[in-house]
Amino acid sequence: MKTEPRSHLATRDCACGATVWLTGLPSSGKTTIARAVAEQLRAEGHRVEVLDGDEFRETLSAGLGFSREDRHTNVQRIGLVAEVLARNGVLALVPSIAPYADSRRAVRERHRASHTPYLEVHVATPSSTCSERDVKGLYAKQAAGEISGLTGVDDPYEAPDLPDLRIPAHAQTVAESAASLLSLLVERRLI
Repeated sequence: MKTEPRSHLATRDCACGATVWLTGLPSSGKTTIARAVAEQLRAEGHRVEVLDGDEFRETLSAGLGFSREDRHTNVQRIGLVAEVLARNGVLALVPSIAPYADSRRAVRERHRASHTPYLEVHVATPSSTCSERDVKGLYAKQAAGEISGLTGVDDPYEAPDLPDLRIPAHAQTVAESAASLLSLLVERRLI
């Protein structure tokens, strides 16, 4: 009798959902890692959504600025959507800077209150590497004085003290970073 791989059986038998919040500096690799993980999990039949922080800025959080209050509001909006999806059996991957520890803690508490799994992943790429990557040209604009309030440069970024996983994305490939996150999901029995 031929048996299917365990991951496929788990997908059919389990309506498990969870939120995986990938926090880190701009251009650290959060979205790239989230999309790589999502692609692999979808290929295995898992229900996955990537809630990109930039997309929220253009839609549900349009009109918000970059003050501490506005950044907190943005994170709480993303956190609510992620929690609702996760509570309903979807794995929500959230690549969003979320620079303040208290904002991330509030999202974790929302998940805890609804008994919904929540993991915090720190994509720990140093600012020097992020500046070299400069995917959106933000570091160059900040250096030229065109923008201010860039997280990790002239606005604070509070790195997690005890994340569920710390990914040194500057020192490994995207595939290796994705594999470490997938391993965590398996270890926590979320996939």
